[in-house]
Amino acid sequence: MTWRDGLFCHWPVDPDALRPHVPDELTLETRDGDAWLSVLPFVLTNVGFRGAPPVTRTAVAELNVRTYVRYRGDPGLFFFSIDVGSPLIAAVVGRTTRLPVYHAHMRVSSDDEEVAFRSTRSQTATGVRPQFEADEPIARFDATYRPDGDVFRPEPDTLAYWLVERRRFYAAESRGVLTGEIAHDPWPLQPADVTINENTMFEVNDLPTPTDEPVVHYCGELPMTGSVPRRIRD
Repeated sequence: MTWRDGLFCHWPVDPDALRPHVPDELTLETRDGDAWLSVLPFVLTNVGFRGAPPVTRTAVAELNVRTYVRYRGDPGLFFFSIDVGSPLIAAVVGRTTRLPVYHAHMRVSSDDEEVAFRSTRSQTATGVRPQFEADEPIARFDATYRPDGDVFRPEPDTLAYWLVERRRFYAAESRGVLTGEIAHDPWPLQPADVTINENTMFEVNDLPTPTDEPVVHYCGELPMTGSVPRRIRD
């Protein structure tokens, strides 16, 4: 698959406020005393299983909410939610992997100037979570963004490297924790100019709401592969 037109939005938060939302099996990572929450809107193209015919491959918009953790010393990402723009993909991935996947109505448009990304989660959840209650807030994210500087690859020991260069991910499920791997070249990042018009993704995930401005980066394109998640076994 190939990542396209993606945005990294990272917010520092109080680790004591975030710790109860991460499984006990995982260690919440901090940097300079802060935990971090990230929201990532992007588009995946050429999505399919390795070796599958080109006709079976597809494209889908996606929106992730995540934080930073370790398991037995291995750094990784912990997903609170994964919204995707295809009801079929949401159903298949949610039921086969038990990741916290939802279908959302998504609209993505881009030109030479900027990307406009809008996501509103469907009122019927797909995946491991129960259906929404009538008074539950709706998951929405609406932003416009554009690259605003030269491409760079983060250097080790920098905050940007710490935030993006992870090759393992984790997610909670009823019988423990799932893990999987992703593989790709180092992220070709650019500074970004971002306007967030609406973001309820922290509220709907019952997460602490950040008060600081986000650290933001843009990535135009990066090919990658990912493994099927598996349950961690002691």
